[in-house]
Amino acid sequence: MSSADPGARAVRPADVERWLADLGLEPVERAERDGIASWDLVLDGRRRFDLRVTVILDQTLALICWAHFAPPIGDMFRKSYRKLLRWNDEFPFAKFSVGEDERPLLAVELPIGGLAAAAGDPDALGVALARIVGIADRLLDESKAWLWIGGRMPDMSDRSPRNAAFLDRYERRLPELFETTPGDSPSAEVEVEA
Repeated sequence: MSSADPGARAVRPADVERWLADLGLEPVERAERDGIASWDLVLDGRRRFDLRVTVILDQTLALICWAHFAPPIGDMFRKSYRKLLRWNDEFPFAKFSVGEDERPLLAVELPIGGLAAAAGDPDALGVALARIVGIADRLLDESKAWLWIGGRMPDMSDRSPRNAAFLDRYERRLPELFETTPGDSPSAEVEVEA
């Protein structure tokens, strides 16, 4: 059963394509199967680079933006799972989970009814994608043990975000994520397990 408003304008893959273009974001891959369309993006934050984000459109249900937040977590890391649950409480409108392959996922879902009402405006998708990138930036220090062997983050001081204009566009809309200093996160005092 569809949760979409039957009187609402449909959100089509062409709408998402237009929104991504307006946001200055170029998908690295596109796919469509069984009426579900998806776009893979590689986005940079101010601190975390090369975050692969997938945008999935189910025209009857929602637009879902999700990222493989980190490589698989071994099943002995109960502390890591508790951390994901804590982050679910700390970051509203975003959800952490673990995929079938044990990789931590970060997702933002946009109900199709709200998107249909604002079909000409890419900001709903833009805020969702910026929220994912901003959270990845905020949690970089806490998640570096998952991302790099030994938790040794490579020097990225010479890198600049490939999507800087996109970040600038949403920085003020999400100050709780972007107005921080490097190393500042909602729970930076918690030690990351290796």
